[in-house]
Amino acid sequence: MILRHAAPALLGLSLITSPAQALDLNAMSDAERAEFGAQVREYLLANPEVIIEAINILEERNAAAEANADKELVAANAEDLFNDGYSWVGGNPDGDITLVEFMDYRCGYCRRAMPEVATLLAQDGNIRLVIKELPILGDASVVSSRFAIATKQVAGDEAYKQVHDALLAFSGEPSEVTLRRISDGLGLDSDAIIAAMDSEEVTEEIAKTRALAQKLRISGTPSFVLGTEMLRGYLPADQMLQIANGVRAEQG
Repeated sequence: MILRHAAPALLGLSLITSPAQALDLNAMSDAERAEFGAQVREYLLANPEVIIEAINILEERNAAAEANADKELVAANAEDLFNDGYSWVGGNPDGDITLVEFMDYRCGYCRRAMPEVATLLAQDGNIRLVIKELPILGDASVVSSRFAIATKQVAGDEAYKQVHDALLAFSGEPSEVTLRRISDGLGLDSDAIIAAMDSEEVTEEIAKTRALAQKLRISGTPSFVLGTEMLRGYLPADQMLQIANGVRAEQG
């Protein structure tokens, strides 16, 4: 009978012992194919867990393939990710592993991620942090990023971090008045920062980060690169710490 040649995982019949015994649907008559289909349907209805098992295996394979593809993307863009020469660097600058965060000041999950990243850096102590401005949520996002980058270029890294934290905590609209209020409150040169917001240097930095995000297939924030791993979305500190330790273990 034709059905005894079907895969045992599906029909529970005798094992196929050689490639020559493999099922060939094209060699069946219409009646044989109809009988085969009926038998398969009957088996699956009686054993629906087989379908769930197959779906789970497929999802695991797809996830593994995506993770490998992401690792290849990270490796191919490592220099731009970890040492671009313009992104703000914090945490432990001499850390043995780097966490890169692509963020947007108008992103709610980026705001949720802020204390988690701080907790991770405090718990581990050996992680280098790189912040990449990726304003993707409209004009207000772009204005906020321009202000932060202009602050870095005019007043330096410490001032940038202060403004970065302030913008993530800020819930209003980033108008010139409100941005001046932030920089004035931090004792910064508001006139110089506002004047630098539309500079070619600021525009170029945002453009480079957007181009890098496209190469990495990043379409949302926050997105992270932790060592060799791409983390697409918000994660709590304990999960990121586990991933960091796993990356270290892989690196030996």
